[in-house]
Order: sequence, then structure tokens, then C-alpha cells
Amino acid sequence: MILHSNISSLKLKKAKKQKEICYGGNLKLKIYGTLHCKSGKRMKMANRIFFSSETEAIQNGYRPCGHCMHAKYQNWKNGFIQ
Repeated sequence: MILHSNISSLKLKKAKKQKEICYGGNLKLKIYGTLHCKSGKRMKMANRIFFSSETEAIQNGYRPCGHCMHAKYQNWKNGFIQ
């Protein structure tokens, strides 16, 4: 996990390009999603966190975004994902 406030713009771009960062999340709401999600782009920088994998996000107690990961969100909502 990497807090957005703890990484420079240059390092963030490099990490995205090298696929070291693949998902973003909301620290307060415990939601993760793709880096292209409209909801994630509107989020305050202080609340934004980055993950290298979906597994990492789930292990840290985050749930899928209902906008960009609708099918996975439905599975989570119905209790198929812990």
C-alpha cells in the first residue's frame, strides 16, 4: 500500500507505467477500484491509496468499487468475496 501523499508525481507515473501500481482505493471508505474509475479520480488526494494487486487490497480489508468493478462488487455484496 502506498498513500498518495507519500509519493511524488514522477514516482507515481513511473510506478503506473511499470505496473507496480494497478489499483487505487479510498482510505476512509475502504473501497478499491481501477485507476481509470471516475469515482477514484474525484477522490481527495489525502484519502487516496494505491495497491500493486487486487489481492493486496482485499487482504487489507477493502471492497470492490460498485462503478468500475460492478461484477466483483455484486459478488462481494452477495457474500462470495470475504
